[in-house]
Amino acid sequence: MSDVLRRPDAHQQVRIPHQSTTSDPAPPGRPHVLAVGAPGPSREQLTRTLRLTGHEVTHAVPGDVHRQVRQAMPDAIVALDDGPDGRRQGPDVISEVRADPAGQALPLLMVTTARTPATVAELLRHGADDCVPEASDPVELSARIAAKLHRVPVPVEQLLLDPRTGLYSAPHFMAELDRELQRPAAARRGGVLAVVGVAETAALETRLGPRVRREVAERLAQVVDGASPARAEPRAWGSLGSVCDRLGWDDEGRLLVLMPGVDEETAAASLREFAAAVAGTRFVVADENVRLTPAVGWTPLGPCTGGGASTQAAEQARDAAEEALRHRDLRPVRYEPWMRAAAAHGHRRARRGPRALLAAVTPLLSPVLMLALGVGVPFLCYRQAYEMGWDAAAVAYWVVVAGLVTSALLILLECLFSLDAKQRPATPGQPYPVASAVIAAYLPNEAATIVDTVESFLRLDYPNELEVVLAYNTPHDLPVEETLRDIARRDPRLVLLPVPGSTSKAQNLNAAVTRVRGEFVGIFDADHHPAPDAFRHAWDWLSNGYDVVQGHCVIRNGESSWVARLVAIEFEAIYAVSHPGRTRLYGFGVFGGSNGFWRTDLLARTRMHGSMLTEDIDSTMRALNAGARIAMDRTLISRELAPTMLKPLWNQRSRWAQGWLQVSLKHLWRGLRSPVFTRRQKTGLFVLLGWREVQPWLTLQILPILLHAAWRAGGADRLDWAVPVCLIAAAVTLSAGLVQAAFAWRLAVPELRVRRGWFWRYLLVSTVFYTHFKNMVARAAHLKEVLGDRQWRVTPRAAVAAAAPTGAEGGS
Repeated sequence: MSDVLRRPDAHQQVRIPHQSTTSDPAPPGRPHVLAVGAPGPSREQLTRTLRLTGHEVTHAVPGDVHRQVRQAMPDAIVALDDGPDGRRQGPDVISEVRADPAGQALPLLMVTTARTPATVAELLRHGADDCVPEASDPVELSARIAAKLHRVPVPVEQLLLDPRTGLYSAPHFMAELDRELQRPAAARRGGVLAVVGVAETAALETRLGPRVRREVAERLAQVVDGASPARAEPRAWGSLGSVCDRLGWDDEGRLLVLMPGVDEETAAASLREFAAAVAGTRFVVADENVRLTPAVGWTPLGPCTGGGASTQAAEQARDAAEEALRHRDLRPVRYEPWMRAAAAHGHRRARRGPRALLAAVTPLLSPVLMLALGVGVPFLCYRQAYEMGWDAAAVAYWVVVAGLVTSALLILLECLFSLDAKQRPATPGQPYPVASAVIAAYLPNEAATIVDTVESFLRLDYPNELEVVLAYNTPHDLPVEETLRDIARRDPRLVLLPVPGSTSKAQNLNAAVTRVRGEFVGIFDADHHPAPDAFRHAWDWLSNGYDVVQGHCVIRNGESSWVARLVAIEFEAIYAVSHPGRTRLYGFGVFGGSNGFWRTDLLARTRMHGSMLTEDIDSTMRALNAGARIAMDRTLISRELAPTMLKPLWNQRSRWAQGWLQVSLKHLWRGLRSPVFTRRQKTGLFVLLGWREVQPWLTLQILPILLHAAWRAGGADRLDWAVPVCLIAAAVTLSAGLVQAAFAWRLAVPELRVRRGWFWRYLLVSTVFYTHFKNMVARAAHLKEVLGDRQWRVTPRAAVAAAAPTGAEGGS
């Protein structure tokens, strides 16, 4: 609780001796009024009026109120709204008075010449207790001052309940919590305490003053009660209100929520819906239209352990809210004991245990486990089954053949449907709005390329305002930051947004989404150079009924190494063929993590979850489940850098594969049961999230089958390799790769289409090596997930020797 002057006990105050030189001491008992205003006729007239009505008067000019209040505590303050030059100074004077703890409880009357309803409302909202016209009768002014002195204002935090919102002040809320915890165990079952912080509170307070803390808590309380007229998801509103018993707020503007008798699952679900409703609504705070990011922490109400139980529960919920604040992904966080240690030491404690030990030795265990699980165990099972009279290997053989053929046919279907991909609307459905680009960067990894990237964004061609937000984290200061600050000073379109404590791209994006001003936002990695027309073409989709559009990522450093050339052609197979073909075939697109454009409202409600290694695919599934439409446009170009060596490529693809597995485990079964998706879309979900996880292990089964066949025949030299079905399956599989490479060349961007040799080499390397490499990566990623190794290994960036053209016809 802030150290405010307690006006209800004014008769007990110790008064600082009055030493003003601007007026003579008044007889004892005369009310002391501080008249605030610049010297001039208006202040002189106010002074005469106050003295004639029996008040002791001292003076202060705006900006010097704090010193005067400290020097001689007045009984009331009367301030002029109008300055000597005709400009209004009332709101600034009110903020100055109320910012001082000693002035928070003082009666404050404003005198104004423009006593319109709008002016009075503005002054009262800023914190004035009354407003009188300058031409009012002296008797009226004196009566109003006397009324305030007899019925002194009390700061709302000192009341039991805020009369406007029904919120308990922090001390009274804690008393209610303590009362709940002291109830007999037989009469209290379950219950949850939640603390809701807001990530934007500090920034709002810097701009608008400390009163925004209470306003933020009030806005959150409106969501709980379902009282706000602006509703993002009407079905979600009021859910928390149905299980919430008491609401309060603390000095930091955090909402305190008590939910007695509620089980943890119900409480968590209600808190999730509440967070989504807050994130999906624009609020008016201190006359500004803002987005808020709720950080929800909660803890179950356990058995009472003494008089400090309420304080302990509140501390735990606050620690969980701090953890939620790090991620800004709208997910309520349940308190865990390690959070207390993290709060005490100012950093997150690394968790240790058997899983951490296994994760440390995963690189050594993976090859052995893959051979044991994928080859050794099946071979022993086939042999045991054969000895028992059942040829299980023969059944497995036909399953593998069918799987290989199915995979090949799916690739061929994607190629064919890519030719019929939906075309971009010819014209925008609405005028071009303000747009935003968010570049997410881990600065130490991007230092060599980030300036080039930022400058490429500032050259983009967009018919309306385009702001460029660089949301970055760095463990230490870097020289490139000063260069970026120089660019921002020259070009106000560049907004630098450091995200302290961030450990992921998702956290950077979540911090930026409430900062952006655009109606839609483009998301990019720090090595991307979008084509000049990218944002214009993205709006063509978004203004015609789509919520997200994914563009075509093109490699711009293919000359760097054979690995980069391999990835360059692979990206054409993915972004020019597979993504458009799948979108047309299954009826939905996929957000690829970069060069994707979102409606800002949808992104604010969806956020990115940093716990997912492929937060882009996870956000895709959550957006689709909310009814979003996602398009894929291969003409929406952005050029990026590829890994130039095999080890960084392994790390990158391992993270992708493990992330897809996480998404499959989280969303596949839920999506197949969801009424939101059509049968066609559910088929696509099964292929993308189910079949892709089975296929790497299925292809490996050919080895134990061959080993079993050789064992049964008495040696590999006695096998008949010219089996028609096997040859046909091999031919179909190889032809699928050939067709995909041909389609990739046919639909590639012009600067890569002229590199025919790259496509032939890709076909050869993919057939004999790269396909098997990716299957190995997928199997290793599965084992890493099982062993609990979810470490994010950063893909190194290197500056390109010569910057590649970014036009539609450019090449590297």
